[in-house]
Amino acid sequence: MRKNQRASSQEKGKKPNSDGFIRLISGQWRGKKLPVKDKQGLRPTTDRTKETLFNWLMHDIRDANCLDCFSGSGSLGFEALSRYCQFCTFLELDKQVAVQLQNNISTLKAENAEVIQGDSLRYLSQNASRQYNVVFIDPPFNLGLAQPCIEQLEEQGYLTDNSLIYVEVENTLTNLSFPSNWTLLKEKNAGQVRYQLFKRES
Repeated sequence: MRKNQRASSQEKGKKPNSDGFIRLISGQWRGKKLPVKDKQGLRPTTDRTKETLFNWLMHDIRDANCLDCFSGSGSLGFEALSRYCQFCTFLELDKQVAVQLQNNISTLKAENAEVIQGDSLRYLSQNASRQYNVVFIDPPFNLGLAQPCIEQLEEQGYLTDNSLIYVEVENTLTNLSFPSNWTLLKEKNAGQVRYQLFKRES
């Protein structure tokens, strides 16, 4: 779940302690709003950051298999589905949030998506049953989840040759290490957040 930073004004749109929404910014469901469970610290990726990311992925998202490792609101995975990715897997620890993700999939009548409720790192510690072209790593801040996620994706076979991996972390996290076959393509900082796009070589 994306935590420890407030959502953008576009994504809040709610009173305290009430459910909010995310907005899909392009593709087949452009402009559609999807409800999000109100959980303390839930941090959807802002519209501005999301737009930058999907500009980076413009030529790669269509027909891709996508993995959203810490789904939370599902903002990134649903945007990928809206832009005609082939399939998206959502991993989410919180049961209520996972139920909301599944409800939103049903609302969209998206048959090319699945929600796996449980601990993301535990799931990723298993040998991969599916490989992914595009992976989103946007864990809760300050819990040390990004590094083991990166390592398990590489070690357990979740990544295709030439896959693209998006990493969004707190900008105070300066000691992340990446596999030698991951090349940094793009990088930006916005407020408390650093976000990067890597390409994996075979």
